[in-house]
Formats: sequence, structure tokens, C-alpha cells
Amino acid sequence: MAFQKVCTLDDVWEGEINEVRVQEHVIVLVGLEGGDVRAFQGKCPHQDIPLCEGSFDGQVLMCRAHQWTFDARSGKGINPGDCQLAPYPVKLDGDDVLVDVEGIQPLFAHA
Repeated sequence: MAFQKVCTLDDVWEGEINEVRVQEHVIVLVGLEGGDVRAFQGKCPHQDIPLCEGSFDGQVLMCRAHQWTFDARSGKGINPGDCQLAPYPVKLDGDDVLVDVEGIQPLFAHA
């Protein structure tokens, strides 16, 4: 795995969404309730809308376009339930947030 620094913990606050780019990957970082950080594909699998333009309450990430919702702990679709966001491995090194993009491809929805 080739983890790369994308930001620091000061850039990922609890309940907030941040977009970062690593090579050709658009990634959305979310600060979960409790302070954990997760990384997922940055575009909604429905119609490729930037997820950073959506809303996030610390648990659920919602796309602005059609209100598709995702569990921010796993990336699993809530509505609809048969979709998924591709997760990226995240590692903390002190205050640095590192993400590995190797072998990760965005997922696309059924419709």
C-alpha cells in the first residue's frame, strides 16, 4: 500500500465533509461522530454528482441531487440500499491524514 498525506486532522472536523484529490481520484473525507475519519469516492454513484456538495450529519452522507444517502462508517447505501461508495483506506500518522488509492475504483449504481 502507498499511503499519501492528503491533509491534517485540523482539516477534517467532526460532522464535516472535505474533498481531496490524489492522482486522478476524487475523494471525500468525512469526520464521523467521535472523531474517526473515513474516505470514499468523491462522486455519487448515481449520476456522478460531487458528494462534497451534499450534506453530512456525522453519520449519514447525502447527495444534493437526488438525496441518495450513505452510511459514513461503511459507505453502504441507505437509500437506496443496493448501492455502495468505494472506500479508501485511511491511516493517521500523528496529525496527518493519509489515504491509499492503489487498486480502488469508484463504484456505479444500478440506475
